Amino acid sequence: MTHSYDESENQGRGPEEPVVVRDRRRVDPQTGQVRPPGPAHAAPEPEAPVEHAGPSLGESIMDDSVAVVSDVEKELSERTADLQRLQAEYANYRKRVERDREAVVIGAKATVVNDLLPLLDDLERADQHGDLTGAFKAVGDKLISGLQRAGLESFGTEGEPFDPSVHEAVQHNTSPDVAGPTVTVVMRRGYRFGDRVLRAALVGVTDHEPGAAPVDPPVGGELPLDGGLDEQQQ
Repeated sequence: MTHSYDESENQGRGPEEPVVVRDRRRVDPQTGQVRPPGPAHAAPEPEAPVEHAGPSLGESIMDDSVAVVSDVEKELSERTADLQRLQAEYANYRKRVERDREAVVIGAKATVVNDLLPLLDDLERADQHGDLTGAFKAVGDKLISGLQRAGLESFGTEGEPFDPSVHEAVQHNTSPDVAGPTVTVVMRRGYRFGDRVLRAALVGVTDHEPGAAPVDPPVGGELPLDGGLDEQQQ
């Protein structure tokens, strides 16, 4: 069966493109020589770099990694501040514990020394009467020196100014020989241990008393005042 050519089939079609056959062989089959590079063998042109467009409207220009680093630095600074505050609180706690421990030790020593004060009074009275001699005196001196090294201090001597915080006045006199309240009699010595007063001193206090003003003798026949005429007549 013979197919008839129908021109209507080619109606509506454009002109057909000619078929082009390109020989891409590097060696010419006829001459056997290498062909020079031509358009068919030219190296492909490098692709142009793709330019990244800027951020669109509403898009953040901050990188996610930068935000993560900022959060880490913030958390690190907060943890560092917490550690510094905890270290300061621990240092204050240690100081408070050491201060309380020292106060307890001083209080215990003061209690023991306070119980020995009557013995010190007996040693002082024996020394005043001349009975503290020989081995008895050596033991007393060692006891007193040991208590002094531990922190015991005595006060209350004749001639020192009267201080009501450490002196207990049980006797009061007046005299023009002192400029102010002065301890003139010590009945019992006082003791302090560190900053703590264990016992006040029993003392007698003498206060200042102004003396009588001297009377000037009469000059040039003048009569003395204040009853001087009556005394002369008598």
